[in-house]
Amino acid sequence: MKQTAVQWFATRVTYLKISPKEMHDFLDWYEEAMQMEKEQRIMDYNAGHSDGLCNHINDADNYINEQNYA
Repeated sequence: MKQTAVQWFATRVTYLKISPKEMHDFLDWYEEAMQMEKEQRIMDYNAGHSDGLCNHINDADNYINEQNYA
């Protein structure tokens, strides 16, 4: 199964020696990041679909710059 960047990062963090409180905070942030990533994927899909419907060609680099991802 492919991992998202958030999931990849989370697996690396679990190797760190952190307190239960820090782990609790991390898990909260992880859930929030996963929700944000889901919302972003929906927005990206819709933007691509919209571009396709109107024959507008917007390459990935331009889209990323427009969305302030960089």
